[in-house]
Amino acid sequence: MTVAPPARGRVAIVGAGPAGLAAAEVLSEAGVAVTVLDRMPSPARKLLMAGRGGLNLTHTEPLETFLSRYGAARPRLEPAVRAFPPEALRAWCEALGQPTFAGTSGRVFPRAMKAAPLLRAWLARLAGRGVTLLSRHSWTGWDADGALTFERPGDAPLRLTPDATLLALGGASWPRLGSDAAWVPLLSARGVAVAPFRPANCGLLIPWSEHLRSRFAGTPLKRIALSFAGRTVRGEAVITNQGLEGGAVYALSAAIRDVAAAQGSATVTLDLRPDMTAEEVARRLAAPRRGQSLSNHLRRQLALPPATIALLREGAAPAEAAIKSLPLRVTGVSGLDRAISSAGGIQWNELDGDFGLHRLPGLFAAGEMLDWEAPTGGHLLTACFATGRAAAGGILHQLRDGAGQRG
Repeated sequence: MTVAPPARGRVAIVGAGPAGLAAAEVLSEAGVAVTVLDRMPSPARKLLMAGRGGLNLTHTEPLETFLSRYGAARPRLEPAVRAFPPEALRAWCEALGQPTFAGTSGRVFPRAMKAAPLLRAWLARLAGRGVTLLSRHSWTGWDADGALTFERPGDAPLRLTPDATLLALGGASWPRLGSDAAWVPLLSARGVAVAPFRPANCGLLIPWSEHLRSRFAGTPLKRIALSFAGRTVRGEAVITNQGLEGGAVYALSAAIRDVAAAQGSATVTLDLRPDMTAEEVARRLAAPRRGQSLSNHLRRQLALPPATIALLREGAAPAEAAIKSLPLRVTGVSGLDRAISSAGGIQWNELDGDFGLHRLPGLFAAGEMLDWEAPTGGHLLTACFATGRAAAGGILHQLRDGAGQRG
C-alpha cells in the first residue's frame, strides 16, 4: 500500500462549524499547519443550538435512500458522502469517546444527546494536533496584495497569506449564531455565482383565525399526518402564531415553499387521526350524541384534544368531514431567521471535483455555503462533515502537487 507523504503548508479555514472543523481534522492529521478563524466568540454555535433537544448526527436508513434526500445536488454530494457515510460518522464519534444510538425512527444521536461533550472532545483533539483557533475574527475579503483580511475587535486588522484557504462560513439560517451570508458580496464581486438563499426545513405561514392564535399558539399536534403533492409524512407539529412548525412540516416544506412562491399559495392536507381509517372515524361519529355538543362528541369518540377541534373549525368543510382530510391554505414559509437550514449558495458549476473554486485558485468551499438542501434527520450534518473532509482532501492534493496558490 502506498502511503501519501506528509503535506507541508499553511491553510486558513474560515468558519468553525462542522464543515470547517472536519476539514481542520483531516489537514492537521496530514501534517498541515491549520488556523481556523470564526467571527463568533466561540466555535460551532449552531451545532450547539441544534443539540439542545438532542443532536441528530445522521440516520440509519440504507445509503441509497439517504443519498436520495439530497435531490438535485446528489450527483455533487454523493462522492463526499460515500467517502464519509453515516457509519463512518458514528465510528468517528465513538473514537472521540461519544458512543451513539439509533432511535426508533432511525435517527442517530450521541448517547449524551447534547452537542457540548462531543464538541469539547473534538476541540481537544484538534488542539492536540496543533490547530490554532481564532475567535472574533470576521473575514472581510482580500487586500490589494491578495492577502486574506480579518477584522478583530480592539486590534488592527489581521492579514494572512496561507497556501490554501477553505471557506466554511455556513448558509443564511439562524444568522444570530453566525451564518449570516455576509460572505456573498465578497465572492460575487470576484465573479462567483451564488444562488439566492431561501428558507429550508422551515415553518408554514397559515392565516389562522384570531381565536386559534390566541388560544392555541404553542400547542403541539401529536400523531398527525401532513400531505402535499402526493407525499404524506406522519409525525408531529406545533401550532404557532403564524402557522405550523415541526418535523412533519419540515419534511415537506421545500416543495410547499416552491409552490407557494410560484403560485402565491399552496394547499396542504392534515389528517388528524392517521391511525384510524375513514370508515372507523365515520362509524364512531355515527354514535348517538345524547345531547352532547359537537366538541364533546369529537373528544369522546375520537380522543381529539381542544386544539385539534379548533383546527377543524378553521376550514370551510364540516368538522366531521375534515378529520381525515383538513385542507389548510399556506401563504408562504417562515423566514431565514427561523429556518433550520437554507437552500441556495455557491453554484456547483463554480466548483471543481475537489471543492475548489475555478475562478479563485487556492480557495475551496464546503458545508452549507454550497447550493444544496436536505431534510432534517441527520442528512444536513452528515453532508457538512463529508464536504468539509472532501474539501480538505482537495487541499491536500494541491499541497502535495506543489500547486498551492494564494486566493
